[in-house]
Parts: sequence; C-alpha cells; structure tokens
Amino acid sequence: MAVAAPHRRIGRVDTARRGYLRRDVGLLGLMFASLGSIIGSGWLFGALYAAQVAGPAALVSWGLGAGFVLILALVHAELGGAYPVAGGSARFPHYAYGSVIGFGIGWIAWLGAVTTAPIEVEAALQYFTHYVHWLTTTSGGETVLTTQGYAVAAVLMLVFTIVNILGVRKLAQSNNLITVWKVAIPALAIVALMVTVFHSGNFHAAGGFNPYGWHGIFSAISTGGVIFAYLGFEQAIQLGGESSNPQRNIPIAVIGAMLIGIVMYILLQVAFIAALSPGDLSHGWAKVGTKALVGPFAGLASAVGLGWLAVLLYVDAAISPGGTGLLYTGTSARLSYALGRNGYIPSIFSWLSDRGVPLFSILVSFVVGMVIFLPFPGWQKLVAFITSATVLAYALAPLALSALRRQDPERDRPFRLPAADAFALAGFMVANLIVYWAGWKTDKRLFLAIAIGFVIFAAHHALADADRKPHLDLRSASWFPIYLGGMAIISWLGQFDGRSKIPFWWDLGLVCAFSLGIFVFALAVRLSPEETQHYIGDLTEEDREEAAELHETAPVR
Repeated sequence: MAVAAPHRRIGRVDTARRGYLRRDVGLLGLMFASLGSIIGSGWLFGALYAAQVAGPAALVSWGLGAGFVLILALVHAELGGAYPVAGGSARFPHYAYGSVIGFGIGWIAWLGAVTTAPIEVEAALQYFTHYVHWLTTTSGGETVLTTQGYAVAAVLMLVFTIVNILGVRKLAQSNNLITVWKVAIPALAIVALMVTVFHSGNFHAAGGFNPYGWHGIFSAISTGGVIFAYLGFEQAIQLGGESSNPQRNIPIAVIGAMLIGIVMYILLQVAFIAALSPGDLSHGWAKVGTKALVGPFAGLASAVGLGWLAVLLYVDAAISPGGTGLLYTGTSARLSYALGRNGYIPSIFSWLSDRGVPLFSILVSFVVGMVIFLPFPGWQKLVAFITSATVLAYALAPLALSALRRQDPERDRPFRLPAADAFALAGFMVANLIVYWAGWKTDKRLFLAIAIGFVIFAAHHALADADRKPHLDLRSASWFPIYLGGMAIISWLGQFDGRSKIPFWWDLGLVCAFSLGIFVFALAVRLSPEETQHYIGDLTEEDREEAAELHETAPVR
C-alpha cells in the first residue's frame, strides 16, 4: 500500500533507473491478488475461535461480517475504478482531506502491516506444535508461544528480514500459483470433512444455536477472526496502476474475490461445527477444541481418520503463513519508506541500500515485529489488533467516496455505486462498529499506537528543514482527533472489555450516531475542488516511478 505524495515532492526518483509501471496485470491477476489475500491464515483458526465465542451462531457472525466487508469493498470498487493508481486505498483519503489524513492512514496501515508478519509466524508455530510440542503452551485457554517458541519466532522473523534485504522481488510475483494452492486446500478440507462426518445435531447442542447471545455474535466478528479472515480485498485496488483495464477489472476483481471468500469461509464454519464429536461439546462451546488449539482443522482431520488431509494442512500451515509473513515484512517497510519519503517521519526511513531496498525500514519492521510478540504472544491475542487497525484504515475510504463525489464530480466512474452517500455512511458505521467490538483491551493499544505516530509526526515536522515539511491541511483534518478520541471514549465506557457504563444496544446506537456526526463534519471541512485536483493531478512520470518503487511487493495474506 503506497502513501500519496504531499504538496512538495521530496527526493526525485532516478527515472532512468526505474521504468514506468507496466499495465499488464489482467482481471485474473487482480482477482487472485485479492483472493490470495483473503484466503490466509484466518482459515486455519477462524472457525474454531468464532465457534468458541459465538457457538453455532458463528455462522451469523460470518454472514454479518461478509455483509459489512462487502459494503466496504463496494466503496473501494468505485474508488479503485475511478482512480486506478498504485496504492489507491491509502491515496483516496489523501485526495479528499490532505496531508495530515495522508499520514494518518499511512501510519494506521503500517500498524496493520507490521503486525501481520508476527501473526503469521504465530500461526505456523501453533500448527507445528503438533510435531514440536515445546513451541507453544496453553495459558488462560489460549495458545501462546513458549520461551523456546519466541526464539524460533525470532529466527523466522530474521529470515523474513534477510530475504527482504536481499531484494528477492520475483518471489512476491508468484502469487497466482500460491493462490491456487491456498484456495484448493481449504476447499478440499470442506469436501472431505462434510463427506466423511456430519453431526447435524451439533448446530443446536450445548446451549442451542446461539448460546452467548448477540454479544457473542458481535465479539466473534472482531475477536474470533471473522473480519481478519475477510481482510485483503483491496489488493486489487493497490495494483490499480498496473492493470491493463482498471476501470472494468478492479470492480469485478474486488467483488468477485469477496464473494468467493464469503462462500468458502461460511462452508468452512459449517464443516468445522459438523465434524466435531458431540462429546467435545460436553463442557460448552467456550471449551470446544482445547485439545486441538494448535491446529483445529488438522486435529479434526486426524480425529475422523483423514490422516492424509491432516498432512496437507500441516504443509499449508508452513506455506501460506510463511509466504505472507515474508511479503508483509516488505510491505510494512515500504509503508514506512513512503512516510519518510513524503516528509512525515525522518528521512532515514527512505534511505535505499545498494540493492534498492529500504534497509532501515526493513530493520525497524523486524524490531517492531519482535516487540509485538510480547503483548500479543498468540494468534487470537493479535488478531483483534490487526482487525481494528486495518478496518480503521478502511473506514476512511467511505469518507473519501462522499467527499470526492463532490470535489471531483466529472470524474469517469465505470462502476458507479448507487446511493453512494448511503453506502458510504453505512460503510463508515460498520467499520467503527467492528473497531468497537474488538474491545477496549485491544482498542486502547491501537489508539496509543496511533497517538505515538502523531507525536513522531509532530516532532519531525517541528524539527525538519523547510523543504521536508509537507503542507498540513489542518482544517480538512480537524475532524480526525475528535473521531479517534470519541471512539476511544465509547470503547472505554462500552460493553466489550470496557466499563459497561453504556447499556448493550445503546452502545451500538451511540457508535452509529457518533459516526453520523463525524461523517457530516468531515464532509463540511473537506478540501476544495482545486486543492483536490492539485493532489490528484495526472499520473506523471514521477508518480509512476514513485509508485513502482513503493509497490515492488504486492502483499498476499
């Protein structure tokens, strides 16, 4: 995900050394980019953790989550078709609201990216505990890394770092073959489990279909891995500057990938619930699968006599998370590179090695990734943070859609979303609800991390040379601190790991009402059409070069 350039260009790229972005990514390539990102480590654990939080009603969580993310995908589809530029989802809010928002979305996207490599390492190690028992242990009903597991995680993170420093670019471009594997294995698991065993009584056992009520359903959306599993549809948009026919291909790729992912994840949840032995439910859904926390689907496959499937799943647990961790190490480094290049943070982040990679940014991603293991030592502990960070970045796209409809009305929009303002408001609301459902324990860490980012931004802006300072556009960003502060207060007072001062259902209404107020406020202070056109401009040679440099690695979850 690239970050848009500010008013003042910082450090031209050697255009003789770099070439134009080649527009040779077709529809299949775009769809596989999104689909390969949607089908990630979430499928290995999502069904188990969602069932523990919501019981069989996890199916409702998957359905609601699909509807919520599909709204956001439709918003991105219009923006991606209208503005087919590399790293588009980070640039749309910048076009509408200026540089402070440009930094904000870049920083939030970096938070989501820099924590993805650690969670993929945790996913792989959790599955491989089947063979190497000392990698993880169970604490408070959750699987977490042991001291020895931390050491192995450090080695894997170091491998990701070294490979990225060496600049192995072609590895990131083999996505089609990897995606075929990533889709085939869960599809095979669905068919094999459903054909072998199907206990229909499980769907109303141990407290009935909805044992934990709506609180459980909503919690599963954020903390059970539901939204995390659906994340990644925007990858087709990130490649917009390299698509052969972006106006047609981007909307089809985004929506097509989402629909395939929705069907697959719902079927995986059905297969998981139906394959459980009725005896496993004797202590309730919250305790289900405790013997197979290290590898839920592989454990089920072994239990029903499908040893060959279990072996394939353990192999997939190395290929899918390992490849994703490798790629997101590079993605997070390129985001911090972009922030440094645009003058938002110190220029050392934009320094390139002799191999043309952002060396310091890669090393920082390694260090931050290692620190992340301390407060988040297990997959389920980290999934809510990544979900909140990524969805918060998604939340700015609906605001950008409504603003750009007004600021750039003559723009050709091959996919034109009907009732755009209604969809945009709905998308903003559901994104904020997802962040709220992650709970205060997660959200306080996210808001603290965002605050640290803006402290760095402010300190750098105060100390940097004049030619390194982007125009701030403070008026058009005046809604942003109110938005973050308000969400933090609601989360702190709410029903999800908060102080429970706001009654259930009233808290959801408050999030929606607050979202409406921020939506109206943001539209009122958006950039003028002239300012927006200044940011959009034309895709000049320098824009192409900058996008090429920042987008060498297309992330695949």
